Amino acid sequence: MAKNGSALLVSVGGTFPATSGRGVQFNLAARKFSRYHNDMIYGKVHYKKCRRFNAVGHAHELTFSCYKNQPFLASERICQWLVESVNQARKKYGFSLWAYVFMPEHVHLLICPMNSEYSISKILQAIKQPVAQRAVAYLRRNNPAALDRLATGQMHQVYRFWQAGGGYDRNISKTETITNAVRYIHHNPVRRGLTDTPENWYYCSASAWQGNSGPLEIDFHSYPVS
Repeated sequence: MAKNGSALLVSVGGTFPATSGRGVQFNLAARKFSRYHNDMIYGKVHYKKCRRFNAVGHAHELTFSCYKNQPFLASERICQWLVESVNQARKKYGFSLWAYVFMPEHVHLLICPMNSEYSISKILQAIKQPVAQRAVAYLRRNNPAALDRLATGQMHQVYRFWQAGGGYDRNISKTETITNAVRYIHHNPVRRGLTDTPENWYYCSASAWQGNSGPLEIDFHSYPVS
């Protein structure tokens, strides 16, 4: 089995239809990613602790990664699962989504909980857990051998789709900082050399900010106006 995660991408999600152009985009992204992250995938992984502050009125810039930074999100199927999961979590926990981007191996979200009491940990669990469960179930049915890519070697959790740990969580209260976070999230694919403009990356809210529809609806009605 190749050591770049490509076997799992095919097993879990297949590719985009050739006519959409997105399959080419994501497949190139996965290959480019694998060239410089192979050592990370098979090397020692260090987990960072994440302290969360559930402060009323604060936006949260969130980042979480695939297990061992493998490019699982180069799969159309998995990205669609993640879209569904974000929408379900948004409905359940009442947060606004202001920006997002799905990179091949990690996710950036900018959200703002609308309730007086909330838990970012529960929100993230509601987003991540269904995707992981669906991925494992899909592989068990269709390609059990590919489960090796998710194997942890631990008894308490045999498979892991997402990287362990809290990821990144930054509280933001200033409008200018929120605006800068939106720009930072949108330009992730450009900085990585995966696309020329943020709007051309399909799983990114940059297009929505230009007035176009996208995989996830942005809650502009709650966005702060300076």
